[in-house]
Amino acid sequence: MRRALELAKKARFNCPPNPAVGCVIVKDRRIIGEGFTQKTGEAHAEVMALRDAASRGESVAGATVYVTLEPCSHYGRTPPCALALKNAKVARVVAALKDPNPLVAGKGLKMLEEAGVKVECGLEAEEAEEINRGFLKRQREGMPWVRTKMAMSVDGNTALANGKSQWITSEEARADGHFWRGISGAVLTGLGTVLADNPQMTARFEGVTRQPLKVVVDSNLSLNPDLKIFQGGKTLLVCAHYDIVRAENFESQGVEVIELPGKDGKVDLRALMRELAKREINDVHVEAGARLNGALAMEGLIDEYLIYVAPVFLGDGRRLLDLPSFKDLCEGVALEFTDIQKVGPDVRLMLRPVR
Repeated sequence: MRRALELAKKARFNCPPNPAVGCVIVKDRRIIGEGFTQKTGEAHAEVMALRDAASRGESVAGATVYVTLEPCSHYGRTPPCALALKNAKVARVVAALKDPNPLVAGKGLKMLEEAGVKVECGLEAEEAEEINRGFLKRQREGMPWVRTKMAMSVDGNTALANGKSQWITSEEARADGHFWRGISGAVLTGLGTVLADNPQMTARFEGVTRQPLKVVVDSNLSLNPDLKIFQGGKTLLVCAHYDIVRAENFESQGVEVIELPGKDGKVDLRALMRELAKREINDVHVEAGARLNGALAMEGLIDEYLIYVAPVFLGDGRRLLDLPSFKDLCEGVALEFTDIQKVGPDVRLMLRPVR
């Protein structure tokens, strides 16, 4: 199963909105086939593993299959993987997790059991959950997994007082950030970041063949359509006040504009996340300023914080998040560390809200 989990990680760049799945076929204590999910509409992990075994001249009859997610049982963009395993006459299937997709939800394992295949579930379940946090949350809750990426100095500043921020962190940290963009279904940013940095918001990382949807929050449609983020690739512009003339300036160059009005003339961020989930976005990667990050945090919409800390003091500068003034320590946004890694000269912190 550990090998299957390694394979699943290889699928993350190109398989969304499908889950990243790895599969290993074992017979007589030898791996005779392995595979991982291909891009949408192409073969799933189990079929790739069966093909691999065939290319090696191996018979899978009587073999054990290790797969990181329950084999699908329905006809979608591809035929059911459970049926393929059944027809291949494997003897045993070990799945790390049941698939919460209502179209599957135990039906794949049941199909195999009814065909006389021995079925087990739960091996290395925790790591399998980690690999597909976004897919699993979307299926269970109708919401994507939201990760926000931030960079700061040791004294907690994201920029100098005059706004200069390029670059606080190292080239290695920025490359690592592109990895997280690359495995996400959407990259979300706001008005302030677009005006300050004029970013492309593309994933530039080896192995990426699919670019995430670019999502821009601009309540009053005040941005210029000529900015880099609107050039090339799919872009969704989200406003609180739809203006037909301004919207047409964006729509004429292929940018989709939607209106999601919320409180105080701002975009309804919770409604935005629900909308992205409906569009089969599993993971939202946020690269925004203090205001949007603060609003997402106070709405309880951030599932994971990815913070790069550079070994430098910047003195008077700009804050990481815009949060209200709390009167008591217990009112703060409580987090727990899930990972700490050195990336070049910087440190990468991974944290999740305490819930």
